[in-house]
Amino acid sequence: MKQTSLTVLMDEFDTFLLDQFGVLLDGARAYPSAPAALSELSRRGKRVGILTNSGKRAGPNADRLESMGFDRTSFDAVISSGEAARSVLSGMIGKVLAKDAPVLVLSRDGDLSCIEGLGLTRTEDPAAAELVLIAGSRGEEMSLDHYAGILADPASRGVPALCTNPDMTMLTERGPAFGAGRIAELYRELGGQVDEIGKPHPLIYRVAMERLGAEDPAGVLCIGDSPAHDIRGAHGAGCMAALVRTGIHAEEPLERVLAGAPPGDHPDFVIPGFAL
Repeated sequence: MKQTSLTVLMDEFDTFLLDQFGVLLDGARAYPSAPAALSELSRRGKRVGILTNSGKRAGPNADRLESMGFDRTSFDAVISSGEAARSVLSGMIGKVLAKDAPVLVLSRDGDLSCIEGLGLTRTEDPAAAELVLIAGSRGEEMSLDHYAGILADPASRGVPALCTNPDMTMLTERGPAFGAGRIAELYRELGGQVDEIGKPHPLIYRVAMERLGAEDPAGVLCIGDSPAHDIRGAHGAGCMAALVRTGIHAEEPLERVLAGAPPGDHPDFVIPGFAL
C-alpha cells in the first residue's frame, strides 16, 4: 500500500474508473478540486468512466455531474448500477416476470428510470408487488423500521428483490445515512431473497471495461472511498485500486478503516483527495 497522489498516478494508468460520491461529490456538491482534476485526466487522453452504485440510470447521473460544474466531455461514460440493472430487468421479462408485472420501487427523488419503457407497472402497494426494486434509500428521513413495515409482506410471500445500489452507507446533505444495501440486508433479515448489482459485484466492472474499450484490467485504476465496495470490487475484477481519504471514512484514521479488513479490501494506493 503506497501513499501517493492523483498527479503521480495519472502517469501510470491508461484507464480510470471513478466512484461518484466520496470521490467527486460530497453528497451535496462537488469537491472543490474535482472538476479540474477530471478535466486534466481527459486532457491527457485517459479513458475515464464514472462507476457508481447509483440506482439511477447513466443519463440522470451525468446530468447531475454537469449541474455541479463538471465538463460533460471530461468523462467518456457513466456506468451506474441502475443502468446495468435495467439490462437485467429486461432479460427477466417474459421469463421470471410478466410483461406488466407490478414492481414496488424504493428509490430517491421518485426515480423510476430503471423500469421506464420496459412495460413493468409501478405499485405502491407492497401486497401487490411481484418484484421489489431497491434502487435507493431515503435513510436520512426514514427509519429502518419504516422500511421494515413496507417490506414485511413481500418478504413473507417470497417476492424476489433486486438491489441496484449495494452501498451500506451513503452521503447526504444531512450527513451519512444508511444506504440501499442496508435495506437489502433488512429484506434478507425479514426472510426475503435479494440479488445485488453494483460494486463490489463483477458484472458492473465487465460492463465498464467493455464500454471504455479497456482490454487489460491491470491497466485500469479504480478510485473510491469504500474498501468493502470500491477496493474489493476493483481487485475482484483484476484492476488496481486507490483509496481516497474523502467520503464516508474521511474522519477515521486509515488504520481504523482497514482494521480487520480482508487482504482484498486493502488498496494498492492511498491518495488524500481527487485533486491535482
